[in-house]
Amino acid sequence: MTTRRLTVAQALVAFLAHQYTERDGRRQRLITACWGIFGHGNVAGIGQALLESHEDLPYLQGRNEQAMVHAAVGYARQSDRLRAQAVTTSIGPGATNLVTGAALATVNRIPVLLLPGDTFATRPAEPVLQQLEVPCAGDVSVNDALRPVSRYFDRVTRPEALIPAALQAMRVLADPVETGAVTLALPQDVQAEAYDWPEEFFADRVWRVTRPAPDADALAAAVAAIRAARRPLLIAGGGVHHSEAEGALRAFADTTGIPVAATQAGKGSLRHDHPADIGGIGHTGTATADGLAREADLVIGVGTRYTDFTTASATLFAAPGVRFVNLNIASFDAHKLGAASLVADARTGLEALTRELKDHRVDPAYEAGYGAAKADWERRVDAAYAAADASARPSQTQVLGALDAVADDTDVLINAAGSLPGDLHKLWRARSRRQYHVEYGYSCMGYEIPAAIGVGIAAPGRPVWALVGDGTYLMNPTEIVTAVQEDIPLKLILIQNHGYASIGGLSQETGGERFGTDYRFRADDGTYTGAPLPVDLAANAASLGLHVIRAGTVGELRAALAEARGANHPTCVYVETETADTVPGAPEAQAWWDVPVAETATRPAAVAARAAYDRHAADRRRHL
Repeated sequence: MTTRRLTVAQALVAFLAHQYTERDGRRQRLITACWGIFGHGNVAGIGQALLESHEDLPYLQGRNEQAMVHAAVGYARQSDRLRAQAVTTSIGPGATNLVTGAALATVNRIPVLLLPGDTFATRPAEPVLQQLEVPCAGDVSVNDALRPVSRYFDRVTRPEALIPAALQAMRVLADPVETGAVTLALPQDVQAEAYDWPEEFFADRVWRVTRPAPDADALAAAVAAIRAARRPLLIAGGGVHHSEAEGALRAFADTTGIPVAATQAGKGSLRHDHPADIGGIGHTGTATADGLAREADLVIGVGTRYTDFTTASATLFAAPGVRFVNLNIASFDAHKLGAASLVADARTGLEALTRELKDHRVDPAYEAGYGAAKADWERRVDAAYAAADASARPSQTQVLGALDAVADDTDVLINAAGSLPGDLHKLWRARSRRQYHVEYGYSCMGYEIPAAIGVGIAAPGRPVWALVGDGTYLMNPTEIVTAVQEDIPLKLILIQNHGYASIGGLSQETGGERFGTDYRFRADDGTYTGAPLPVDLAANAASLGLHVIRAGTVGELRAALAEARGANHPTCVYVETETADTVPGAPEAQAWWDVPVAETATRPAAVAARAAYDRHAADRRRHL
């Protein structure tokens, strides 16, 4: 047997360079690059191996371990989960900083390979630097914190153990059902240990991503349910995008006339101007989609996990006897809400449904009704976007309107937290399949800037916008330096609203009276209700290397966005907004969200909020 003598780290890098995915006959590299911050736990192992083989596995330099994972997630999502990136860190705080990013990847089911250093496998001296001592378990390290947020976890304590561990890691990363964060913890002494590796370990290996078809009987049952429904509604989730099923969904809608609502992850599955597209659904949905959801007698979920925002905390689907048909590649999701399940690839399943329903269409009156409601909502969007006075300070919705005016099909919008996800889900007119990139499975503040870098690497030439409020910006601005270093022309829209605007509003609704949600000096009574803090985030962004354009009015904002879109270098548009951002003519939330309120309190705001909570909670139901 032919062997090659390499260290464990060198062997892993060589192995990763030969892993491929293949779907629909298109083959591409599975792991295309490795992000890394080096310390004593990986500098002489993985770091040395990347230096030696940087042409096989390119290295990307990050500034924050969590942010490196976010960048890798942005890259993989833009790549339809068929390409991914690795992230290496030292032991100790470098490794534990991965936990939030790993949770985000696993919650959203996006592949990322984590390669944290670990304490010595041979235990030559204990405790070593950054070692967690557990008196009852000598094999525990801080990396065990990654176990619950990883889809696969292994600690490689012997060189030969790398072979099965690496193969399992690739299997999980490439599997659309199992994928998420994958962790291979690498003790620093094992990384540097040499071993005679079988040459077959480094052969090209293709992980085929198949498109399983639905079971014939399950398909027949789903078709019968759809034919019998008078008010069917389809919910498009992120699985539509991951499967590249947008064309199949459009054909289904064209054939049947069934309206299509979208989750945060599924928005853009149909273009905003398609007659069947009725916008976002759930707590942050449109009045059109949520109104149809309340009256639907059949809900067809395609590639959705049915989070509480989508179901309005189990209050949205209110019609007596409403039933569900779920098309999902994951059996776990396909069986939710007592549904008739189609366990299949989204594109394959939609194509099969369309063939079986080629002679079926919803009642014309139903189609005309939701068409009129859609047109009414579009008028509300126009009103929210409009700004009569170009010399006035813009609202947040007017910021989106100004961006809508300069964007085209190629732009990508990235957001994750604050009040922006709600406004975007209700208002943004998605023009293409990967334009709308809102991370709302984990809704992680600080995701946007590094994710924009990942998207920029995956889709060079597309204008990529990271939309952040001041609270999110302060959480994680460090990767601005990476964008400058790599000359990735991200476009950052930095909205100054002096605190946590979204949580401030939620606090107000739930009796918290905005306590602790504003960025202000302390007042005489000890609360943070004094003057706004005199911070200059635009100056901060400029100090990190961004070209910054300050926009104080609607007119200046329009000019700034046009300039930023045309820039070929990293650029920031800084704008301070008015805070009254509800959609004209509609309540801010179209449906409820369950945030428990104090059952007993002395302050009137909390007492009133609890009464409202009890009224909404009474509408919850279990679909069995």
